Parts: sequence; structure tokens; C-alpha cells
Amino acid sequence: MMAEAQRRPNGTATIARPGPETEAPALENLTPTQIVAELDRYIIGQTDAKRAVAVALRNRYRRQQLPDEMREEVQPKNILMIGPTGVGKTEIARRVAKIVDAPFLKVEATKFTEVGYVGRDVESIVRDLVEVAISMLHGQRLEQVKDEAAKAAVQRLADLLVAQLVEKQPKAKNGRNGRHAAAEKGDPEDAAALERQELASQRRKARERKRLLALLDQQALEEETVEIEVDDEVGDDYGPLDFVSGMTAEDLHDTFHDFLDGYLPRRPVRRRVSVREARRILTQQEANRLVDFDAVVETAIDRVEDAAVVFIDELDKTVSGEGDYGAEVSGQGVQRDLLPIVEGSVVMTRYGPVKSDHILFIAAGAFHDSRPSDLIPELQGRFPIRVELNSLSEDDLYAILTVPQNALTKQYQALLGTEGLTLEFTEDGMREMARLATQVNASTEDIGARRLHTIIERVLEEISFDAPEKKGETVSIDRAFVGERVGEVAADDDLSNFIL
Repeated sequence: MMAEAQRRPNGTATIARPGPETEAPALENLTPTQIVAELDRYIIGQTDAKRAVAVALRNRYRRQQLPDEMREEVQPKNILMIGPTGVGKTEIARRVAKIVDAPFLKVEATKFTEVGYVGRDVESIVRDLVEVAISMLHGQRLEQVKDEAAKAAVQRLADLLVAQLVEKQPKAKNGRNGRHAAAEKGDPEDAAALERQELASQRRKARERKRLLALLDQQALEEETVEIEVDDEVGDDYGPLDFVSGMTAEDLHDTFHDFLDGYLPRRPVRRRVSVREARRILTQQEANRLVDFDAVVETAIDRVEDAAVVFIDELDKTVSGEGDYGAEVSGQGVQRDLLPIVEGSVVMTRYGPVKSDHILFIAAGAFHDSRPSDLIPELQGRFPIRVELNSLSEDDLYAILTVPQNALTKQYQALLGTEGLTLEFTEDGMREMARLATQVNASTEDIGARRLHTIIERVLEEISFDAPEKKGETVSIDRAFVGERVGEVAADDDLSNFIL
């Protein structure tokens, strides 16, 4: 493991989401039919795209069952999704990664630049993916040891409080120096008395520690202060770093930060904090001690190489127009830089080399003004599976408001329910919102299901503002209610262009 892998998290970037006990995503129990059924819980329609990603995931499980020689030869079948915005392309990729608990990264192709220009290079995709995988896995490991870490933190906190109380107690009148001197001269009575005194002191500390542990368990000392020792983090006060060819300023700064972590010893700093804050800090320290970060890095890199999903959006924006030549960043240049990452290469990260051969890439684009065949031939060949996503009909938009577990109507009912306001959406009210969204999409730019966000925000604007004063009331969102707040705006093309 490289020296950079010795870097430990600073204790603040933890992820509370628990993960499964297994190190690799468990695909053996997920058939393509089950994967599609799981996607149907959150995404309406787009059956072809769901089936394509389900087969791609199942092929990963099948690949793991092959002999080693054959396994290395089987490459993932990357997917190109073609369809307008707001129809579920990103959500399908995100949900698929969540189903199998795989590292996931969404990037926009337009954020990258070709070699020779200052900006984000395509290799940062793999570097960012590794960071995501490490953070996700480290959070899962911390979650697994949180109970043990909390118990250890309480024990340390009790020791600190006992030591703090002992320091406040006045010293014995006899003076320990005199007894120690007498004991060193061989006086047996003074040596025995000193031993009895030490034993009595230890018994007092034990009783005090037991009492403090009981109080800590009852959280009766949360507002008391205690002095603890924390590591002084290497700060960002080294000034800006100059750009170096082949690395962005951000990458160079992170590398230099790792160098300082590896070669400059951290200075322990003593701080006085409340017992509540000390409990949190010590729990984090104990959790980091219990988790082997080197093993986390190694496992995370394996998960990136075998199970990661990268979603590349706006790929159609890299298609250059006719006559697009000159000293500017070209879309074809970005495509050519993406090519080695997609087809499989080794990328150097701060944690070591990472292979992209078996990362699943899902690209997407509207392709309004271009066609997939306008991409460079080499990149076209790396996305053999192409699926077209359909525009959403009025029935689809109505289903989006009612069927998914995370439907907008359910979200607003829960949000306003926290204020004590009961929100009821009638069927005709939701039908009217779907009709208005379809109407505005047809008369202006078609942004798919995202139009529903605008419509429902417009409908509930006044209610959301007055909700704290309407505690205990029930508000029904029916067709008349929707038409009163949105109907006139949607009917006026000039107004809808600006408002909806």
C-alpha cells in the first residue's frame, strides 16, 4: 500500500448510511426481473432502459462465476441512453447503483476539457470514484463499530474526569517527597505506609470512576467541561499552489496535503470542551482506531474496479458542429480523452493505480441537434447497447404523482405534516397538474417530469407559506384549487415562458 494510503479521515466526513455486512454487492439474489421491479417502484415507464441496465448488472454476477482467465476477457457492455431531459435517465443509473450498493458517480461531459487545456481532465472521473467508494465503505465500517466505539469513549472519558478531579484535590500534608526519601533510605515502616497510601488512593480512584461511569450513563454530566487531547489537523494555510501540467490545482493541493500528513507528525492539542462534545470526539477517535483504513482503501479500490457505475450526462454536447476548428477546446478532443477511460486503462490515484476495465459506463444525451452516429467511431463502439427513452405522456406524469414511493405528492404531505397541516390530493387535482405540465411542455421547452416540480410549487406556494398558522387544518388540492393558481398562467404562453 502506498504511503498516501496512510492518510486517515479527519473525523468529520462520515456517512451515516449503514451498509451490508458483505464486502461486494450481492447480485446472486437479484434477477433481471427483480431489478426491473425494484426500479418500477421509483421510475415510471422506460421499460427498455430498465431492462438494459438489469441485464448489464446480471452480467456482472455471471462474470464473477467464470474462471479467472475468462473473467478478465469479459468486458462490460456500456449503455447509451437517448432521450429528452426529465424522463428518468439519471434516476435509472442512480437507482441501479443503489440497489447493488455500488460506488456511483455522475459527471457532465461538458465539464471536461481536452489534453493541453487548463481544466478538469477525464482521469479525475476515476479519482473521484475512488474517493466516493472509500468514503462510502469507511462510513459503513464506522457504522458497524459505532456501539463498541461509544463504549470505549465512555471509558476514556471517565478516566479523564477522574484525572481531572485528582488534580484539583489538595496534596497530603506529609508530602510524598519525604516519604519517598525515607523509603529509599530503607525505612520499612515508611515504605509500608507509602504502599498503603497508594492502595487507598487507587481504591478512591476506582470508586470515583465507578460513580462517574454511572453519571455518564445517565448523561448527567453533559454540560461539565473536560480537557481532552486532539490531533492538530494539517491546515490549508500553505497558500495557493501553482498549476502543474497533468494535474489540476485541486489535485495538486490534495497530493501535497497527503505528503504533509505522511511526513509531518501531527501535534496533539489540548482543548477544554463540554462532556457532550468530548463524548462525540472520543467516539470518533475510537471508531477510527477500530477501523483499518488500509483495508478500507484496498477493498474500496476492488469495488471500484469490479462494481462501480459512472453516469456520463450531456454526451451529445461534445459533438462538434461543422467547421468547429481553431485554438479552442473541441468536443471531439473530449471524446478522444474519454475513450481510453471507457475502453479500459490504468489511472494513477493517490491510493495507487486503479483499472477502469470493468467499470460500467452509462452515457446519456438528448441528441436533439445531433445523432449518436456523430460521435467519433471509436467512442460509438464502446457503447454497444443503445436504448431510447420516450417523452412522458399525461398519463405518465399522473403516474409519477401517485405511484413512486418518493412521489412529489407524498413528499409534500410529509413536509407540511411536520407543521400539523394535513394535505390531501384528489384524483382530479393530480390529473389537472399532469395536464397542465403536459400543456406547458408542449408549448415551451419539454423538460419532462421536472415540469411537475414547477407546477406543484406554484400550486402549494401560499399553503407552504401559511402552514405554521394552519396547524390542525386539512387542505384539499382538487382541480378547482389547481386551476385557480396555475390555470391562467399555463394558458398564457408569455407568462408560462417566464413562470412555469
